[in-house]
Amino acid sequence: MRFAPRKPGFGSPGIRRSWPGRGFGRSARKWFGRTAVAAALVVVMPIGLSIQGEVPRAAAAFDPHAFDFWVNNAAMGPVKTRILRARDGNTNRVVYALDGMRARQDLNGWEIETNVAEVLANWNINVVMPVGGQSSFYADWNAPSSFFGLPPTNFGSSSGSGATETFMSGPGKSYRYDWETFLTRDLRNALHDRLGFRTTRNGAFGLSMGGSAALMLAAYHPDQFSFAGSFSGYLNVSAPGMREAIRTAMIDAGGYNVDSMAPPWGPKWLAMDPFVFAPRLVANNTRLWIAAGSAVPDQADLAPPVGAAADRVVRGMPLEFLALLNTRSFQVRMQTLGARNAVYSFPNYGIHDWINWSNEAYRMIPDMSRNIG
Repeated sequence: MRFAPRKPGFGSPGIRRSWPGRGFGRSARKWFGRTAVAAALVVVMPIGLSIQGEVPRAAAAFDPHAFDFWVNNAAMGPVKTRILRARDGNTNRVVYALDGMRARQDLNGWEIETNVAEVLANWNINVVMPVGGQSSFYADWNAPSSFFGLPPTNFGSSSGSGATETFMSGPGKSYRYDWETFLTRDLRNALHDRLGFRTTRNGAFGLSMGGSAALMLAAYHPDQFSFAGSFSGYLNVSAPGMREAIRTAMIDAGGYNVDSMAPPWGPKWLAMDPFVFAPRLVANNTRLWIAAGSAVPDQADLAPPVGAAADRVVRGMPLEFLALLNTRSFQVRMQTLGARNAVYSFPNYGIHDWINWSNEAYRMIPDMSRNIG
């Protein structure tokens, strides 16, 4: 499904700039408490209802103007990225569009589900869409994903819940996910050497898993990323209950083990938590676009067919509510640090689905365009 661009400015409803101290104090304690409670509730809610990585996708789309860009010397083996060139042919304005937990091996979700890449190209921005990385959080993992130290097998089913894929082979199971290194070294250098793309003042944005990953990339690689956008991201992953919620989500999204990614509460896990590394984003003065929907569906979410709409809403509302609480918590954290480098967007409608994320991307693009290249 394709959606027409909507480009409201900063005066649009639901969009707020961050100002130090604004709303802090009693509101801070309120949001921290609600986040902790919601995270704990997610663990005990029915798995099929609340802990899906994203709602199911429609049939794959394919942009004939984009092309495959392979990096064959990465630690993970050959990795495909889809590239859509800026309309004016420039090589200075580059943005990485990151996928969610159900990232596929054929196309990036932004190409499958939206026309956002096309809109970006028309804004004279080169779009880099990494392909793959299901449940990876675009991180460098400690080890290949496994349970009980057992190697992957070909037994199991790839249909239905990802829990049936727990012991099956797949990306990141026979080898170690190395996504941060790939995006910030292997792909970055290949894009420069072969296409002439600028390697500094790039942008990165993503949804859900990709939202927190975009902030992580900007926090630790400020020379590469001057802009980062998070849509419905989980930006307080060390809050009570969040690790177990992520554990369940990763099992459902391909059968992955969060303990293979990072040990509980160790330095590596904390280094992946936007709430923890927020001071880096402030010190780097990275321009941020931080968004989450209200968890209330809009008319597009309720559009026919009726069954699909109901499924989308039932899955998307609780996930977006949790993302909203995480994002509000991150907002308060940034305010305590005196941050002036973020725009916050909290639209009145929006659940955890591609309709919400597409609309948010359209709102973000003008600001991103001014802060890259």
